[in-house]
Amino acid sequence: MTSPQTAASRARLLELIKELAVVRGKVILSSGKEADYYIDLRRVTLQHEASQLVGEVMLDMIESAGISFQSAGGLTMGADPVGTAVMNASARSGGTVDAFVVRKAQKSYGMGRQVEGPDVSGRDVVVLEDTSTTGGSALAAVEGVRKAGGNVVAVAVIVDRDTGAKERIEAEAGVPYLFAFGKDELGLD
Repeated sequence: MTSPQTAASRARLLELIKELAVVRGKVILSSGKEADYYIDLRRVTLQHEASQLVGEVMLDMIESAGISFQSAGGLTMGADPVGTAVMNASARSGGTVDAFVVRKAQKSYGMGRQVEGPDVSGRDVVVLEDTSTTGGSALAAVEGVRKAGGNVVAVAVIVDRDTGAKERIEAEAGVPYLFAFGKDELGLD
């Protein structure tokens, strides 16, 4: 159950997303689709006040869904500050969630890793993303984590654009898809 403090944090995060991240105008998304707006969540996840709220809201959402996990992260770069925020929120509340980063491709030098950070092998993992249109980035992260031996238990995003990512991820990855805010909450059509 969400505490009054987390409810207040969620309300403030929504204000900050509307104020800082929603950019109106024609844009081409990473999926190649065209949209009348862009949600630039790095303007939120990398902002001093919002970053803490992201961690608190995402951690509460995942835990409220009954999902137990030891690591959180996703495909670099959109997921990097989200994973760090969740890790820090967990630490502030006495938890031990680690963060990780999934490279777009496995390194061809050094240790040759695709998943960086504390080892995810044998651990329950939540794949994070700031926002998702087609689910492609999250699915690439799921694949990388699974190759590294991690057990993906959910995918969680800050904003769902309602463009099919939820259905695709649940069908292809076979895990729940959670989101903190839908595009309707942002006043977007």
